[in-house]
Amino acid sequence: MKVSLSFEKGSSKDLSIMVDALRASTTITVALDKFKEIYPVYTPEEAIKIAERKDAVLAGERTGRTIEGFELGNSPGEMKEYSGEKDTLVLTTTNGVRALDNMESEIILIGSFINAKACAKAACKLATEHIEIVMGGFERTFAIEDFLAAGEILFWIQKELDEQNKLNIDDIDYFKEETGITEFAISAIMASRDKEKVEKVSIKSKSGRRLAYLGYEDDVRLCVKENISENVGIYRDGKITLYHE
Repeated sequence: MKVSLSFEKGSSKDLSIMVDALRASTTITVALDKFKEIYPVYTPEEAIKIAERKDAVLAGERTGRTIEGFELGNSPGEMKEYSGEKDTLVLTTTNGVRALDNMESEIILIGSFINAKACAKAACKLATEHIEIVMGGFERTFAIEDFLAAGEILFWIQKELDEQNKLNIDDIDYFKEETGITEFAISAIMASRDKEKVEKVSIKSKSGRRLAYLGYEDDVRLCVKENISENVGIYRDGKITLYHE
């Protein structure tokens, strides 16, 4: 099984995991407790049209701020508090949706700190030859919190595949690009093991500091909690639903 890590654009035809830790991936994962369908779209104008057609809740942000006229922002905290009756959500975000559009995999999952273990388990069950994590980034640049969240997911992927005898760290093929885990992915795993630093660095990252400045510090702290959700979103036919085994 090949396991790799990339930024913004995916290359796997098999299975990809979109990671935008602050906040799209986390917001989607939490929103799956409230909504049966989530439509991720890039522009606010498209979001409005789909929401009208689907009688859906509108959520989204630009530069971190809730879009004027939208019911919710790109906020996991707001999703937790949502108590409406609609079961469809339309979400537009700056980074995460763009990453989804840049994937070519047959299967696309949504990963974050909060569902890392569950996401890894689902990926290992569904993939046949290549698991790729695609980091969303921050305004088209590398985002350290996505790298660290990817590392947490990759840690559990490595563990799961090792238990299935599909990836053995003691085998020389472990480091082969075609059949093993890439060194970029390994570096993310290693970086993610110091839990205290992971939380501190993610909170103090560019995205973390900007969100705190905008009043979303509680969102940031929620986003960096590890393995508190069993939800795994799966993206098919333009919408995200809850993956069931």
